[in-house]
Amino acid sequence: MDRQLGQHGLYFGALFLIVAFSTSCQRPSQPQQSEKQETIATLEPLPATVSPQLRQLVESAIEQTKVTTGYDPSYVGLRYPGGDVPIETGVCSDVVVRSFRKAGIDLQKEIHDDMGRAWPDYPKKWGASGRDPNIDHRRVLNLMTYFERQGKSLPITTSRDDYLPGDVVAWDLGNGVDHVGIVVNSWSENRDAYLVVHNIGVGTRAEDVLFNWKIIGHYRYF
Repeated sequence: MDRQLGQHGLYFGALFLIVAFSTSCQRPSQPQQSEKQETIATLEPLPATVSPQLRQLVESAIEQTKVTTGYDPSYVGLRYPGGDVPIETGVCSDVVVRSFRKAGIDLQKEIHDDMGRAWPDYPKKWGASGRDPNIDHRRVLNLMTYFERQGKSLPITTSRDDYLPGDVVAWDLGNGVDHVGIVVNSWSENRDAYLVVHNIGVGTRAEDVLFNWKIIGHYRYF
């Protein structure tokens, strides 16, 4: 993820970028929109035909909203493979990594291996000169590159109908800051929309934010 320091307007409050070696999600300095306006949501059953992996992915993403209450973009040494920061904290990319692990895909290992096969294909905006299993899988642009290389990209559209539970979505928040989340089967009754599970600074939440920012990636792995 990103190291930049500055301010970025998110929702309607003044938001501060967190300078970190590892992350590009933002921590808001003022309450998010979801704290001002309650979302009435119901859990829609997934179709019986979905794969067990997709079901596990979505269920894990939703479960994180109950336990990940903090945000910490610090660079941390991790066990490899299977390493993680404490479940109570993390960043936007950790939501994706944890969900995929529940579905049997360890993105820490998969991205590390893929970078070994295709190092020139991965971004170098952090000045990396080699692979780092502590952080590579926690960077949004690396996640995007991996999904693209696996042939999991879908068109980016402005139609909510094109984004289904289990889809991974990446955004450009502006000022070079990237963000990522997972569409889940929580349905907003007052907005007629699937919610997105993400962590943008105050812990992992399910919110109606699909079109809040510029979408730069849309992926369906299962």
